[in-house]
Amino acid sequence: MKSGKEIKMLIVSSYPPRECGLATFSNDIVNSVKKVFGNTLPIEVCALQNNKRQFKYGDEVKYTISSKSIEDYRLVAENINERNDIGLVCIQHEFGLHGGEYGDYFLVFLLALNKPIVTVFHTVLPEPDEKRKKVVQAIVDLSNRIVVLTNKSHEILMTQYGCQKSKINVIPHGTHTVLWEQKELLKDKYHFSNKIVMSNFGLVSENKGLETVLYALPEIIAKHPEVIYMVIGKTHPEIIKREGEKYRQKLIDIVQDLQIENNVIFINEYLELKQLLEYLTLTDIYLFSSKDPNQAVSGTFAYALSCGCAVISTPIPHAIEALEDGSGILLKQFDNSQEFQEEILNLIENKEKRIWMGRNAYAQSNATTWENIAIKYGLLFGELTNKEEDLRFNFPPIKLDHIKELTTDYGILQFSIFSEPDPDSGYTLDDNARALINMIMYYSYYHDKDTLGLANIYLNFIDNIQREDGLFDNYKNFDRELTAQNSSVNLEDSNGRALWSLGYVISHKEILPLDFVLRAKNCWGKAFQKIYEVSSPRAIAYTLKGLYYFYSVYPEESVKVYIEKLANKLLELYNINSDEYWCWYEDYMTYVNNVLPEAMMFSFLATGEPKYLKISTITFDFLLSHYFMKGQLKVISNRGWFKKQNERVFYGEQPIEVATTIITLDLFYQVTGNVKYKEQLEVAFNWFLGSNHLKQIMYNPENGASYDGLEDKTININQGAESTLCFFKAQLIMKKHKEKTSNQKKILET
Repeated sequence: MKSGKEIKMLIVSSYPPRECGLATFSNDIVNSVKKVFGNTLPIEVCALQNNKRQFKYGDEVKYTISSKSIEDYRLVAENINERNDIGLVCIQHEFGLHGGEYGDYFLVFLLALNKPIVTVFHTVLPEPDEKRKKVVQAIVDLSNRIVVLTNKSHEILMTQYGCQKSKINVIPHGTHTVLWEQKELLKDKYHFSNKIVMSNFGLVSENKGLETVLYALPEIIAKHPEVIYMVIGKTHPEIIKREGEKYRQKLIDIVQDLQIENNVIFINEYLELKQLLEYLTLTDIYLFSSKDPNQAVSGTFAYALSCGCAVISTPIPHAIEALEDGSGILLKQFDNSQEFQEEILNLIENKEKRIWMGRNAYAQSNATTWENIAIKYGLLFGELTNKEEDLRFNFPPIKLDHIKELTTDYGILQFSIFSEPDPDSGYTLDDNARALINMIMYYSYYHDKDTLGLANIYLNFIDNIQREDGLFDNYKNFDRELTAQNSSVNLEDSNGRALWSLGYVISHKEILPLDFVLRAKNCWGKAFQKIYEVSSPRAIAYTLKGLYYFYSVYPEESVKVYIEKLANKLLELYNINSDEYWCWYEDYMTYVNNVLPEAMMFSFLATGEPKYLKISTITFDFLLSHYFMKGQLKVISNRGWFKKQNERVFYGEQPIEVATTIITLDLFYQVTGNVKYKEQLEVAFNWFLGSNHLKQIMYNPENGASYDGLEDKTININQGAESTLCFFKAQLIMKKHKEKTSNQKKILET
């Protein structure tokens, strides 16, 4: 990072503890940017207030503006101008938030500022009158960039306000990550088991049209008495000031008149985020009944989709755009109880459709998690301040949550549907071998005894799946039976991984319980007799890794002989397939390519033979030349292998390829001390953190899992064992590097 004072973003908005949607939105932006970029993108806040009354704000709030005071706008702008460390002012705009006619006091603030300005329009009204149009056009002219939250708002700004397309960024409303498998657990927690839960949330006002749903309920409840409808949220503070609880009382009276008190629950609270997300996650059907046809965007609607609810919505622009792929039901009219009734019954009586809609909404919403939205704002900040190179991704916490969730008392399951472990996928030797290595690595770093319990499960699995002749099967179903795949699939790679994991365990014999090491040695002894049968390149490479680790603690001549024999096989493959422009072991690159030069490097470390060092370095550098492009890592696609003299296929990138790149870069940096490998380590790891072609995170921040694949336009958000274990290992390696760098800085400072 460049030296000097950090340049900050200032957000101008209403802000908690003020209770309104915009305040919550801005607080989420602040928190998510801090989570993603840490201290490389500090944020301060200028809080907008309706009057001079001072809320008790957090430390991030440095200024306040009374929206009714035009002088406040001018004075705060002048104070901001005096600050050299504020690089960008990001202003949240909503009609009614700023003082003056159509909020035109805001223009005084814009005119006085001499900083780059981003204005975020939360509402873009169609068919404006002349005064509103001029105010919006003035805001556009005085801003360096405009952000809108939907494509429809983008279209209206261009066609009806004359805004240039190049000046507009579409950044959707952010959402929070929740875990899919929590749905039924949360129903149990809140005593809603065997209920069909419907809900609506947000600050209550007449515009929400809640009575429309209430009038639809009697016939629904008569057919399905298990239905519960929750109205979550306090009455809007501005409504309270004007008319008290008149509208809420009206709703309560309707419920009593319709005699549906046992099925309607009013939660008259401004809920903490955790509880709100729990209510939404347990919701089966979310009912969005807004009466406002010009409501450009709704945070409550976005949150419901991201929590996996099947949504029924009136046709506001946000809903029209979000539900076009069928991830919810779009009503034709506003304020139509009969239409609500028909569609609610449709979903109650069609469970399969209801669940499909919820799943689809959940998957589609992943692109809008607050972490991904933070990346978009961070990149916009970098572009407008020319500070993009100064931004650094924060290192996410290492979590064992999903690994534990995937692990039964028999082994680690192969796949997940979203974050929910899939028992039908069964178990593989491949994943249990990976998991065993990860747990031993974690234990060696942090001496966490809980991980030894997990490691014991994985070692037991390896022991149980080994045949009498020493070879291993790979596949078992959830009932712990061998499957037909073991006869139809080449198992060489799996056997190589098993040897690698066993060798790794044995190499840590000094820190592990004796009986644990002896069990690994027993499996190793039986498998060692079959090493001469291995022939495929990656199986050879995995076997070499296992041999290296074994040899590091038991330097037996017979083991060294096998290392040389297998390394020479890889060397022979290199000599056959390489030429001046193709420095590789095969005439194509497929999967887990890094393991080949990595194995050659391990062969050098075990034998001291210079030719292994030479070829490992040549081939690894050749591979890296195809992986690192324009400051990003782009690994070989699983859609098609990269064949010699052929065009390369892109997209379809998997975490295993990224993680093995990190693992091998780490080894080569340790052995050679070449700083380029260290620099490429961070670039490679940043693929998980959002430095990829979609600019989205590739991990689940809630449970520490990795998503299964990066496609051309979407992310496969299933979270299987392979992907999660690869991310976990990559994190361990990177954390060690960061700790070492931090310690070196402390030494230099002292």
